[in-house]
Amino acid sequence: MSVQQGWVALLAGRLTDTHPDLKLVNASISGETTDGGLRRLPELLAAHKPTIVLVELGANDGLRGYPIMNFRSNLHKIVALSQAADAHVILLQMEIPPNYGSRYTSAFHDSYSLIAESTDSTLAPFLLDGIAGDPTLIQADGLHPTIEAQPLILDNVLPTLMELLD
Repeated sequence: MSVQQGWVALLAGRLTDTHPDLKLVNASISGETTDGGLRRLPELLAAHKPTIVLVELGANDGLRGYPIMNFRSNLHKIVALSQAADAHVILLQMEIPPNYGSRYTSAFHDSYSLIAESTDSTLAPFLLDGIAGDPTLIQADGLHPTIEAQPLILDNVLPTLMELLD
């Protein structure tokens, strides 16, 4: 799938209608972990000076069994750096399959609400709510959403963002 077919591009198109002065920067990298995002963030914040930062990170940490405390630390630092740059942060809740057991899966899930609460950032609903588990909306790898799922992902993110923008 091309970048232009993804939910972020769809978001940019939708925001053009309602907030024409808003500039959206897609700084995502496929396969990125919180380590990589944290390393790249200071330069991105300096270059773009965002007022809102959407953080969609963590799924790859969870799929790799990355230690929860390290994952949480990275996520907390990402939020703190963004807030120090005067940006409001929206954390996009991620989920992982139960491969590492219920204890790890539960701790991973809880990380987003814990970070949102401790940093006073905004927690958006699970990015793939209504999509994950639907074989017509998930690619053959069982993890990544299809092109058809992209508008639904946008529908999961947009209400939280619009509430902040309005």
